[in-house]
Amino acid sequence: MRQDASDLARRLTRHAEAVCRIHLSNGRREGRYWLVGDVKNTPGRSLFVRLTGAESGKGAAGKWTDAATGEHGDLLDIIQMAGSLPFRDAAREARRILSLPPPLPEPDHGLRRAAAPTGSPEAAQRLWAISQPIAGTLAEIYLHQRGLTRLHETASLRFHPRCYFRPEGHGPTETLPALIAAVTNRDRCITGLHRTWLNPSGFDPVTLGKAAIDTPRRAMGDLLGHAVRFGAVDDVAAAGEGIETMLSLRMVVPMMPMLSALSAAHLAAILFPARLRRLYVARDDDPAGNTAHDTLIDRAREAGIDAIPLAPALGDFNDDLRLLGEDTLRAAIRLQLLPQDVARFMLTPDRVR
Repeated sequence: MRQDASDLARRLTRHAEAVCRIHLSNGRREGRYWLVGDVKNTPGRSLFVRLTGAESGKGAAGKWTDAATGEHGDLLDIIQMAGSLPFRDAAREARRILSLPPPLPEPDHGLRRAAAPTGSPEAAQRLWAISQPIAGTLAEIYLHQRGLTRLHETASLRFHPRCYFRPEGHGPTETLPALIAAVTNRDRCITGLHRTWLNPSGFDPVTLGKAAIDTPRRAMGDLLGHAVRFGAVDDVAAAGEGIETMLSLRMVVPMMPMLSALSAAHLAAILFPARLRRLYVARDDDPAGNTAHDTLIDRAREAGIDAIPLAPALGDFNDDLRLLGEDTLRAAIRLQLLPQDVARFMLTPDRVR
């Protein structure tokens, strides 16, 4: 195992800056070094990583020292310590960065933990752990270009710069930047993830910033009944399908908690938070969206929850935001909310920033 670690650390020296940008994303390059606060990715300048140099020996690329603590190590240590990962997971992430195949299996006599099955909740949690906050990333740019500039309470969103995409059939695996969304249960435990692969070249009017691949959106893990959550749900909330749809509503109703179920089928089956008393249901204007909307309203009312529909003028609320504008969307939503919820959750025009 130590030989494997040494080989991975040596290979990573050729990708020192990439490792730092992924795992020490709160730092910055200055000359030949990457500066950050510590190996846990705290902002600051105490820890410095050499970005250029030989593969080994004195002055090697990838070597780092924390001036505040005296700690030092290599890039594999950074991957392991920044993510609080066991060695096997850190080595797996190193191989992903290096585009290396997994190692040959070794006899384990029942002592080794089995790898997380592809698409399982455990695999989702591991991908979440190696993703980063969206601030300053292509994910934030993508959302801004969709008109979503009020991104408060979005800790459920992260970014991965090189997320695997496996085409249907037998096409080659690619790595593309991706917006990562955490799907959680009512206790806020991660049960799955949703990935939106992004166009690394930026926004275009055809794909609206998504990667030009057959299925730029995919989910993994356990989604049924769960949701991507924005804000802490209490007695009033809104639920709908897409992430962009619900963030569009948050542009004009920024204090209302919202749930994105990610698809029509999952919206119809969403589980109600324990204290929920009123639910606004955002409709996507297509046959599947209409069915999900009607089913969820019926379920809510059977559970004793006041259910109120929200209808877009166009296909969905992100279409309304982008094509009709924020003021038009705000005026339309104001007419659909109960007066007490307008006062509680909406910003008046003079307070909108």
